[in-house]
Amino acid sequence: MGKSASRKIKSLAVLAQITRHARTQGQRIVFTNGCFDLLHAGHIRTLEQAKRLGDILIVGINSDRSVRALKGKKRPVIQQQERALLLAALESIDYVIVFHEPTPLRLIEHLKPDVLVKGADWAGDEIVGRTFIEKAGGKVVRIPLFKGRSTSNLIERIRSLG
Repeated sequence: MGKSASRKIKSLAVLAQITRHARTQGQRIVFTNGCFDLLHAGHIRTLEQAKRLGDILIVGINSDRSVRALKGKKRPVIQQQERALLLAALESIDYVIVFHEPTPLRLIEHLKPDVLVKGADWAGDEIVGRTFIEKAGGKVVRIPLFKGRSTSNLIERIRSLG
């Protein structure tokens, strides 16, 4: 039986402890991040592929303040607590953490994942944490996008219905 969704949302201190222990057990840690403002099939597909790359998948989500800074004052559509809970309910995700900084670099440096995953829409040299991961012997994986699926496209489609 899996963990209840809310129990999968953790602080950085707790996740750092979990990842340290997991490493002693020979488990591979996978990390990805994003806003995940409106969850869609593209997200699900990417997260399922990310999970296949290791034993534990940790997803960092931008806080509401961080999303506004990145996407504009009308975003996020869904508040951070709800976004975290929705992601935590997915079977492929082991843990979720909300971060307030513009990038997840601090999380990556503390958690030291073996694999860092981003969508293929990110150029390799734009991936935050890439240098850190590769210097530590880990790998960065870019997952192909699910064509035509994006939160921005979904928001535009919803607006056109009104």
